[in-house]
Amino acid sequence: MTMSVPAPPAELRRDAGRGVRRGDGRAALGFLAPSTTGFLLFTLIPLVGSLAISFFAWPVLGRRRFVGLENFTDLLGDPIFHQIMLNTLIFVVVYVPLNIVVSLGLALWISPRIRGRGLYRLLFFIPTVTPMIANALVWRLLYQPGGVIDQTVQTVFGVPAPNFLGDTRWAMAAVILMSVWQGFGYNMLVFSAGLDAIPQSIQDAAAIDGAGPLRRFWSITLPMLSPSMFFAMIMTLITSFQVFVQPYVLTRGGPGVTTETMVLHLYRQGFEQFDLGTASTIGWFLFMIIMLVTALQFLGQKRWVHYDG
Repeated sequence: MTMSVPAPPAELRRDAGRGVRRGDGRAALGFLAPSTTGFLLFTLIPLVGSLAISFFAWPVLGRRRFVGLENFTDLLGDPIFHQIMLNTLIFVVVYVPLNIVVSLGLALWISPRIRGRGLYRLLFFIPTVTPMIANALVWRLLYQPGGVIDQTVQTVFGVPAPNFLGDTRWAMAAVILMSVWQGFGYNMLVFSAGLDAIPQSIQDAAAIDGAGPLRRFWSITLPMLSPSMFFAMIMTLITSFQVFVQPYVLTRGGPGVTTETMVLHLYRQGFEQFDLGTASTIGWFLFMIIMLVTALQFLGQKRWVHYDG
């Protein structure tokens, strides 16, 4: 014979539910507190502080003076800053497509049918995880007159190689080439993972229907890889606008200001000229440009990114 246990009154059930919810809320706040505190201390507060500093003539030592929008108007009227913005744009426009094409090409080449696929992935990914400043120093030795590149060109063609880092016609190309070598490994792994997620049965069915390799690439591989490509393009665009180490180590922004980028110019203003107001203004110009480009990418993704598989 079983005895039925009466259900607790509705008031007790509501009180127990509220107690559980209150306990869950406190536990959630406890888990969120470290990351929230870090976000406030190291992201949000410095972001607001840099915006405030951009409205001041703020030397590291000396009297600070409120100037309103003067820092912004001075930069917009400075022809040198115009050239620096153009340098950054040239780097982005050339570097991003090259990075995507090289990464995608290598990801397609390192297919599951290639022997030693894991080894190739490791070798191509090594430049991404090695210190960028060390890589830049090595490339600087390669580029300089009398270096490996110069000696190879003289041996093969009998003429010296161009002064890659000292010639205004070659300096930016040298920076871009080194940057592509440094950064293609990450996107290669992203594309490789995306390619592995494409069912082989779809490719086989298209081949049976008579679609050649090029048709399968354009009609199947690229559409199904579009989410990975969108992610890679967004991340590569953001990091390319923030390029700093490569021009700083290779050319110091020269010759002249041929390879000086916005972040390098920000560094000079803040840590060499000690003009924190102008440096913060450059940072906000860069922030607005990155936000605008990213927003345009998200608005345009509906036309070419396919998430339905």
